[in-house]
Amino acid sequence: MNRLKPYLVLLFTILCLLAISPAQAQSIPQNLSGVNVNDLSDAQLRQILQQAQATGMTDAQLLQTLQARGLSAEQAQILQNRVATIRKASNSTTDQQQSTTDPGTTRSLNYRPDSVNTSSRDNLYGAFTPKIFGANLFRNSNITFEPNLKIATPVNYILGPEDQLNINVYGASLVNWKLDVSPEGNINIPGVGILNVSGKTIEQATASIKSKLAANNYAVGRGTNVQVSLGNIRSIKVILVGEVVKPGTYTLPSLATVFNALYSAGGPNDNGSFRQIEIIRNNRIIRRLDVYDFLVKGDQKDNIALQDQDIIRVPTYRTRVELVGEVKNPALFEVVAGESLQDVLRFAGSFTDQAFTARIKVSQINDQQRRIGDVVEADYKNYIPLRGDKFTVERILDRYENRVVIGGAVFRPGEYELQKGLTLSQLIKNAAGLKEDAFTARGSITRLKPDNTTELISFDVNGILNKTTPDILLQREDVVSISSIFDLRDEYRVTIKGEVRSQGEFAYAENMSVEDLIVKAGGFTEGASAKRIEVARRVNDSDPNSKTSSLAQVFNVDVDGQLKNGDASFKLKPFDIVSIYSLPGYEKQSTIKIEGEVLYPGYYTIKQKNERISDVIARAGGLTAFADADGGTLKRDNFAILGINKNGIDTNAVEKERLERLSRLKQTNKDSTANDTPQLRNNFVGIDLKEILEKPGSNIDLRLEDNDIIRVPKQQQLVRVNGEVLYPSAVVYSKGKSFNDYVLNAGGYSSRASKKGSYVVYPNGTVRGTSKFLFFNLHPSVKPGSEIYVTKKPEHRGLSAPEVIGITTGLASLGAIILGIINLSK
Repeated sequence: MNRLKPYLVLLFTILCLLAISPAQAQSIPQNLSGVNVNDLSDAQLRQILQQAQATGMTDAQLLQTLQARGLSAEQAQILQNRVATIRKASNSTTDQQQSTTDPGTTRSLNYRPDSVNTSSRDNLYGAFTPKIFGANLFRNSNITFEPNLKIATPVNYILGPEDQLNINVYGASLVNWKLDVSPEGNINIPGVGILNVSGKTIEQATASIKSKLAANNYAVGRGTNVQVSLGNIRSIKVILVGEVVKPGTYTLPSLATVFNALYSAGGPNDNGSFRQIEIIRNNRIIRRLDVYDFLVKGDQKDNIALQDQDIIRVPTYRTRVELVGEVKNPALFEVVAGESLQDVLRFAGSFTDQAFTARIKVSQINDQQRRIGDVVEADYKNYIPLRGDKFTVERILDRYENRVVIGGAVFRPGEYELQKGLTLSQLIKNAAGLKEDAFTARGSITRLKPDNTTELISFDVNGILNKTTPDILLQREDVVSISSIFDLRDEYRVTIKGEVRSQGEFAYAENMSVEDLIVKAGGFTEGASAKRIEVARRVNDSDPNSKTSSLAQVFNVDVDGQLKNGDASFKLKPFDIVSIYSLPGYEKQSTIKIEGEVLYPGYYTIKQKNERISDVIARAGGLTAFADADGGTLKRDNFAILGINKNGIDTNAVEKERLERLSRLKQTNKDSTANDTPQLRNNFVGIDLKEILEKPGSNIDLRLEDNDIIRVPKQQQLVRVNGEVLYPSAVVYSKGKSFNDYVLNAGGYSSRASKKGSYVVYPNGTVRGTSKFLFFNLHPSVKPGSEIYVTKKPEHRGLSAPEVIGITTGLASLGAIILGIINLSK
């Protein structure tokens, strides 16, 4: 029942979805996790899609709703693929009853079959209830039982009206006729006359045609040969009654068999027999068909050809039993007289590999209730199944009767057979012995006690192997563990840092030298010093009561620059940290960039450590006539400003990130406070380039750092006004205008503007804010190229309803306390 639960949930949810609108479906709380879409047949999916389309739901809406109910992404993809395949098949125009295209035959189905809706006859519950053995044979769209029109004409085929005969005369006479059998059963042979062939076989009709031709001066048998074959085929009417899915009268080709008719009617229904299907002709039962013969043995001896007005009657089943559990094909099986439980097992394909075959449980109907019984293996062929029996084949136990396990530092760990008298030393020998790294001082056996609790038995590995301690007799499910010495300690590692090609941790090996570790790290970098290498070693005997106790033992080591092997090399110990330093005086080239209004803009290499801004401006040929010295800027990475080593830092990536942040801020937040812009522009150093050039070498003439960028803009003519103004814009600079004049040119302050929080960003990157004197705001001066920012007043949020209630409740409580105190004082 637990296995069927997910499918019942899926079915119930789908039926609910098809019964209501898509909007109403959102309230269904079903859980479809664990559902397997592959258990639904194509016919069932077609019916679901048809009903969904009838309620106005598209395939996408149905899939989306099922996913919202917990259908997994994997199962949703499977469902989507199957729906696409079904839609593609529905759009194809192939006709299963179309004429054959074999160039060697002109035979076709000369009938119009009754329309059969195979999807409507499928039971949606078939995927969720115990299946009836054989039912899928007639409900599988891949099996149609269409008659084969390419076979030779059966000699026993009975001719009738609407059949067509192909008469080929060759030899001394050459003629080819295609003659239809008239409703009276006659054919009209040109120049010969009328001949009755109705009710005759092909063989009999051929003899009559030859005789008729011979009587009309055809030299049949004397140089002239006659060949008669069946052309187009007539249709016949067959009646299906009884326990079939769709009883009624069906139009079929005259070559149709019993299986063709049963497939057209959907086969036996849930109450129909698969073992006693009757074929009635002329009010007489001429054959009984057992479908199991075909399913189990592939035998079609009773699948006879049908004739017009034949009746197929499917009676109700007499005895049906259920076989579930560890069999290859669990289902409901119909049993006839003389069959035993052994036959039911044969129908189910026998046991699975995990089946417990010695005994089968049977649930029987006993008067007004059920009773449980057991059928042992010796009685399978003697037990006669009864009405309503349910047989259950159980699974073998997931346990071993003779297993022991060994793991750890042995060459062949794993499971072994518990032979009679097996001891611990013998098991170690069976496991190919101990590894070299085995910890031999102690091993352990985890043993299962009779009450299924466990106990731990320790042993001396060396003593067991050397026979100095008594050997241990092993028991079922014993687990032997022998540890490795490496499992009982930290992994030995050494660390190297500094001027090597690959810094990091490396595995320690005994007798490892500093040179060995440097080689493992890829060797020295270009500026590394082979002298004064420092090795820091752990201290194990530090005095915890001393304030000056050592935290590490430090050694200074010199090695050969070519890393040659030497006898006196310093040997490392586990967890040593080796530091490699740069050569004294070794410097990598540092470059800066000058942009804008200088004679020779571009990249320049710093020549001396104390080279300043004025020096490199002079090397660049000085300023041009249009240069704005007041707007000169110096951009220096944050790391250089903070004095942090920039090794491995992509300064271009840092600048890119800064620009992206600034762009996002300007697009999404026009209410920037005075603190926002310096945060985004803190890699711009405020300099006064005009004064630097007038006083070279002064304190404001900064020394240059690697990757500095000096930019000298053209003379500025605009002032930009942003923030809480009515119309943020760029205003033409005029020497006589004040801060407020530029704001008025941008429409004036908005109602949310904070005048005291306004500030100016100058072209060189410096920022000045508004100061306060008594009740007056003293705004900073404005220079060409400046940016004015008017900030927003902080919002004053009123009290919410819960806060008002909380305050009111608090005041009421306080009043009650005061009244209580007053009453007590009285």
